[in-house]
Order: sequence, then structure tokens, then C-alpha cells
Amino acid sequence: MSQIQLTPAERKVHRAEAHHLDPVVMVGGDGLTAAVKKEADAALTAHGLIKVRVFSDDRAAREAMFQTLADELNAAPIQHIGKLLVLWRPLPEREKTVDEDRKPGPRDVKVLKYSTRGGQRPEVKTLRVLGNQRLTSGGQVKRSKPKQISIKKRSQG
Repeated sequence: MSQIQLTPAERKVHRAEAHHLDPVVMVGGDGLTAAVKKEADAALTAHGLIKVRVFSDDRAAREAMFQTLADELNAAPIQHIGKLLVLWRPLPEREKTVDEDRKPGPRDVKVLKYSTRGGQRPEVKTLRVLGNQRLTSGGQVKRSKPKQISIKKRSQG
């Protein structure tokens, strides 16, 4: 696989985004093993932009690891500074699964409360209305009533 080619401006943006990140993959004394590559691939799939820390003092070996990771994982090499390597790969498109049984979730509603005295601004309140609730015209939240059971059915069972 070939690595992704980025313009210097794109690389600069990714460097800025990676600044606050912590390393998620560590390369130890064994070097670049299959387990390290697998972990880096999983991290790139999950996050898109990752930092890799290499515990090796040989700069040439770190540079070779950087290029190997970029080539084999089809990622763009963003930055190699000290013992940190920054790699980027676009996140894969995730398909949304539609659940027909799912009920509507909570929604936030803004309600205006007018003052009894004239000339004052109305107070804006944000209320969270759950799926089993409704909002009255007066701006109050009402819960839905539980299902009514007839007296005859209550006495039977």
C-alpha cells in the first residue's frame, strides 16, 4: 500500500490537531512487531490521528519505523519529532443502523415566561422534554398518564 500524500497546509493543520494528543501506541525494545502494527491500525481506524512513542535512541531506526508504519497502514506521515511519531488516516465512513423500535429521545424546548408587570423582558427558560412528556400552553411539563385499568379487571387479577 502507498501512503497518503498531503499538502504542507494540510500537514500543518493535522500537526496542530495532534498537539494535545497523548501517545496511544508504544514501540518497545522489540521494535516494530506485528502486534504494534495491529494496534496502530486499530487506533488509526478509531481515532484517525494518533501519536506513537518509540523507546529507541537510534534516530535512523525511528525514521525507518515511521516510514514503514506510514506505508503498511496506508497513513500519512505528519510529524517525527524526537521519539514521537504522528500519523493520520481519514476515518472510514460508518453506516448508521436504523432501529424501528426506538422511541424519540429527549428534546430541549425554549419557553418564554412573560412578566406580570408590563414593560419587562420575557424570561427565556430551556426545558428538557422527555419522550413520555408534553409541554402545556402555559409552559409546564406534563407526564403522560399511566395506562388506566378498569375496576373490573383490577378485581379479577
